[in-house]
Amino acid sequence: MVPLICTAGQPAANQDRRTLGHSGYLFQFQASFTASLGRCDIKSFEREGIFQRRLVMHRLSSSALASLCVLLASFTQAQDTFNWNQITPTENLLWTPCNGHFECARLNVPLDYKNPNASSAAIALLRLPAGVPNNSSDYRGPILFNPGGPGASGVNFVLGIAEDIRAVVGPQFDLVGFDPRGIARSVPTASFFGTNAERVQFPYPGSLNASQDAFGRAYAAALLESKLAAARDDGSLRFINTESTARDMLTIVQAHGREKLQYAGFSYGTILGATFAAMFPDKIERMLLDGVGDPDDYYSTSWLSNLIDTHKTWAAFLQGCVSADNAAHKAYPRRPGSFRVSAVLWTRGLLAFARDASRPALQPVRRGGFGVGGFQELAAALHSLSLGNATALYQLSIGGAGAPSPFFQCPTNASADVFQFLGESDGQVAVSCNDGKSINVDYADVENHFREMCEVSPFCDIYGIDRMVCLGWPEYLKNNFTVSFKTNTSFPILLISNTADPVTPLASAQKMSAGFDGSVLLTQDSPGHTSLVAPSLCTFSHIAAYFVNGTLPAKGTVCSVDAELFPDPSNSTSNSTTSIGRRLANLESEEREMLNVLLRLTQTASRMFGRRFSTGIGSTPQ
Repeated sequence: MVPLICTAGQPAANQDRRTLGHSGYLFQFQASFTASLGRCDIKSFEREGIFQRRLVMHRLSSSALASLCVLLASFTQAQDTFNWNQITPTENLLWTPCNGHFECARLNVPLDYKNPNASSAAIALLRLPAGVPNNSSDYRGPILFNPGGPGASGVNFVLGIAEDIRAVVGPQFDLVGFDPRGIARSVPTASFFGTNAERVQFPYPGSLNASQDAFGRAYAAALLESKLAAARDDGSLRFINTESTARDMLTIVQAHGREKLQYAGFSYGTILGATFAAMFPDKIERMLLDGVGDPDDYYSTSWLSNLIDTHKTWAAFLQGCVSADNAAHKAYPRRPGSFRVSAVLWTRGLLAFARDASRPALQPVRRGGFGVGGFQELAAALHSLSLGNATALYQLSIGGAGAPSPFFQCPTNASADVFQFLGESDGQVAVSCNDGKSINVDYADVENHFREMCEVSPFCDIYGIDRMVCLGWPEYLKNNFTVSFKTNTSFPILLISNTADPVTPLASAQKMSAGFDGSVLLTQDSPGHTSLVAPSLCTFSHIAAYFVNGTLPAKGTVCSVDAELFPDPSNSTSNSTTSIGRRLANLESEEREMLNVLLRLTQTASRMFGRRFSTGIGSTPQ
């Protein structure tokens, strides 16, 4: 039996998204989705080639798919191999050796802090233990990390970067990652779908302008997904929110025997950190917020102010290509005088092509904003595309070669590791929708807000889905959670922002710094999302000084980066003609060694952020 292709029905030729209306889309989408439940299994998808027909680039060869499967297997094997079920959650932290020289634990916390003696949640934690004894005078306690999302795994984050972070801040700290409630290994876990086959039928379009009916289909998908979330809620869904996670962090700190929090949060992790600081201003020992969001915009479910600099990141990419002398980028215009016109025309051509293609085509453009490494990969992929080879762009569209894919291309079973955290995007939806104000589900109102987003950024069609997923979210009784992000903390907060961040603009960091008395904003002069995605000896020396000595940079500090967007591999730093190259040529041996650490950290962080943001909400982990 051939399964249905599990997408919304197409409107008639004479029906656009206005005339069909939200009820028509919802009916078509729901009928298509529910009719296919129980009949769309992984093997039948493979047998009938359903996903092969949905691939973004039809030039992708079977040999490339086979290579991708091999890379996929090696990628999953390199990840967390520990069996977390062997740990019994406890109210005291009991660490168990795991993943080599790391340690793992599961901490019981109240599911509902207003009723702490009722049900509990179990938070998964992983740490790289300090290199000094806990009873040593050099021991400085734990630093908690949150990589963002919401919905990203702190366990995976620390597993990937802890060694390099230790080289920056020293051995005196425990480096601790945790999966927030509802996410990945922590339980209860947000999950709206019964099986992976069911979940993979539910992709949102990569762009709200991908086709004439993309907006309506996304609208219908969001309403149906919210109904699924409510129907499959076991009573825990309402407690998966930022306020509760902030309380969990205090519980984790206290379980370590400490009174105050040391924390590093990135992207959404800055919202979580700011929320903790607003709730517990006297519990801050150190707090680094990098890639700073706007809590007011986030909690109001507006999603407007975060896009004001998105175009700057894309412009930096194009300008870097124009300036590069590397032969790998000869597809781009060279004449500086024509840069503005050619960049606009070239971008419009790319976006027009991408919107005519299948779902993931725009996502590499989105991913390219998340780091220097991402820029180089995107440029190479687009150059290959101009020559007729789309394999590299396709690999970027799923998060890079070797990344877990949502498309089930490989002959594997549903219990394979690649599917282990496929539902992390459910956690992202749960957290952001529980946190924010309810959205008016009126179709015209949703369209009007989308137009507002488009007045802010030309990339509104990519990012607009992040808000749309909260349509029709269950009306849980809110905790009337209100805090002020204008307060005095027990220790000043260090904020970091790039000059051209695609989703957390510099203005948001300036606003937050003005609210927290004594805080200092360090600006890194680079494009990309968070300082992690571009190596800067200046930035990381200030981070180390802050955590080790409590030393803040001077107000107004701006750090340059120690890498070129598109370095020419034929030139060494010793004969470089660029200012960055000349500076690198004069580094001392210790600085050069540290720069190598930062380059490795940058590559790791760029891959992590790229995979989280490669394919969008609703289909793969963020």
